[in-house]
Amino acid sequence: MNDELIRTLASILVQSSPLMIAVCGETITERSGVINLSVDGTILLAAMTGFVLGLKTDSLLIGFLAAAIVGALMAFLVAFGSFRLRQNQVAIGFVLTLLGDDLSAFLGQNYTRIPGPVVEHLPIPYLKDIPVIGRIFFDQDLVVYFAIILAVFTWWFLNRTQPGLHLRSVGERPEASFARGINVNRLRYLYSVLGGALIGIAGAAYSLDIKVGWSDGHTRGLGWIALAIVIFGGWSPLRGAFGAILFGATKTLATVLQRTFPEVSVVAFNTIPWLLMIFVLLTVGSEFTARLILYMPKPLRGPLSRALRVSPPMALGKTFGND
Repeated sequence: MNDELIRTLASILVQSSPLMIAVCGETITERSGVINLSVDGTILLAAMTGFVLGLKTDSLLIGFLAAAIVGALMAFLVAFGSFRLRQNQVAIGFVLTLLGDDLSAFLGQNYTRIPGPVVEHLPIPYLKDIPVIGRIFFDQDLVVYFAIILAVFTWWFLNRTQPGLHLRSVGERPEASFARGINVNRLRYLYSVLGGALIGIAGAAYSLDIKVGWSDGHTRGLGWIALAIVIFGGWSPLRGAFGAILFGATKTLATVLQRTFPEVSVVAFNTIPWLLMIFVLLTVGSEFTARLILYMPKPLRGPLSRALRVSPPMALGKTFGND
């Protein structure tokens, strides 16, 4: 494998890592039955907060911690507004997205386009020397390593542990969970806040590692992409991570095409990832796709059906009154 291809694959993994973190956070939240549509505004506000506090304190740790707190607070507001105030989760999340966008622009206006702290490159000794794989996976920084470990750990936690079973149960059948002694809303609060904190960390990962610095609308739109990837991934962390990598690959493809065809407007190439997401949302889990699979050769029907069949948690977006 030539060096240019290896560098491209490594770059795709870097570009995808914050999105993988956000997807894992939103997957945890939605598997517990809560829809957090504040993701886009949360990532913007967390990216600004993480960069500014990281700059002021000269500490990446404080920057990421502050961003996690911002994400946790936004998610808590969604859960509190739904459970205690009995308001619609979708409406609350959408309003918070607009609020986060405007707050990030207002509070960060004095910090645009100035240098700040950056996550350092941290190759892993010996592992980075493995041919091909080493340069792609082990010659990265802590954000990339965290994103990969998080995706695997989240899948394991959801599917192989008793707390993960409880999490899934309150998102699927909260009445049955309550009958077994589980405090449904308490768990939903917990996993909403945890998922929101991860989304906040994803925001800081952009401003402190990927798109270093801050500017108005720094990450605008990426939160909606994360929400779409959660659906594409069928609320599975590993499939969601693959979706994030696929999105990163389309972004890289757009950059390559822009260099190859400089006479074509950059806007045309920048629409490629968005068009792909729209196509995915229209095909994954749709009745038309299910019928189309019936006409496929038999060996392909099973794998395609499993790949394209997704179903949300049964109690997603529904409140439960055990408080």
